[in-house]
Order: sequence, then structure tokens, then C-alpha cells
Amino acid sequence: MHTLLAFTTQQACALTGLSPRQVRYWDDTGFYHPSYAGERRRPYGRVYSFRDLVGLRTIAALRCEHRVTFPELRRVAAWLASRPTESWSSLRFYVSGRHVVFDDAELGARRSGHNPQQTVIPFAMEPVIASAAIDANRLRERSPGEIGQIVRHRHVSHNAPVLAGTRIRTEAIWNFHSAGYSDADILREYPRLDPDDIQQAICFERERRRIAS
Repeated sequence: MHTLLAFTTQQACALTGLSPRQVRYWDDTGFYHPSYAGERRRPYGRVYSFRDLVGLRTIAALRCEHRVTFPELRRVAAWLASRPTESWSSLRFYVSGRHVVFDDAELGARRSGHNPQQTVIPFAMEPVIASAAIDANRLRERSPGEIGQIVRHRHVSHNAPVLAGTRIRTEAIWNFHSAGYSDADILREYPRLDPDDIQQAICFERERRRIAS
């Protein structure tokens, strides 16, 4: 079975759901021309290619199913008129509400149907995620002045003594120490800490217990 490569106005309309009056008007007003147009008033004066058929179906879907405004489609048609290598059947369209966006393969960007001269720049999330992760990790880094320092903050660990730049309670370090953990063992549990943190936490908790006894 061979696919027809040429279609009369009547055949094109039967296959797209458009009316003969509509496609003739589009041709007469320069919105959508068939691939071949001889004497337009003759019965076979307009001949549509298969590519034309796909283009008409695309326009019909954008107009009827997605309610894209005709002025917006006209702006896309005007943009296509200046690019002979592109056509309604070759573009990739995206619909948002009643507006359309399409790919400009030559530029490698997307254009707005509302204003085809305006490119739509894709917003890449990957760099945002990567930079946020880097900054978040940097925020967790402790400054040299925080090493070995013990502080209290009302909103951190219920105001319990913690090692500066962390939420690690000195009491937790003491509990590990009392259970027989070496400094190296405790550092494996808390990789962000420094040996000086361990010593200062143990001394702090030992002094607290001496005063309390």
C-alpha cells in the first residue's frame, strides 16, 4: 500500500477536520500555503503534500484542542515564513495554558509563540542543585576558632553544652569516654570533630561532675 503524497483541498479537509473555506482563507491571507498552488480557482488548483497535511493537523490540534489563539499562531507562521527549512510539521511544540512554545533547532533554544523573536531559555536545575550542595557542605565546615570550644545556644540541643559549630553535646562525648571508647573510637563516631574537641569535652564534663558532687 502506498501513502498518498498529494492531496486535494477536499482530501486535506477530510483528513484534518478543517473546512474547505478555512483552508482557502488561510491560503489567500498568507497564513498557510499548500506546497503547490496553480490557478487557485480551478478544482485542483491547490495541492497539499503529506507534510502540508501534518502541518494542518498540527494547527488544528493547537487551535481546537489546546485553544491557542489564532493571532499567536499567525505570529508563528510569520516566523516560519522567514525560515524555509522549517515548517509546522518539523517543529516540536509545547503548550502552556493557551500559549505555545516551540523549538528553534538552528538556535538550539525555544521560542514563545506569543513573541517568536523572544527566546525561552531552559532553566537547568542541575547547576542549582550542585551549587546548593556545595554551599550547604561549606556551611557545615567549622572554622579554626571553633575547634575545642564549648558553647550553649538556646535553640540548639535545648541549651545543653555543645561543641562549637556542631550540635554534638559534650555529654555524648563523656558517655562514650565512660563506656571505654578511645579518642580514636569517638572520632569515628563523630568525623567532624577534632582530637582537641574530645579532650575539651571530657575535661568540661569531668569538671561539671566534680562541682555537682
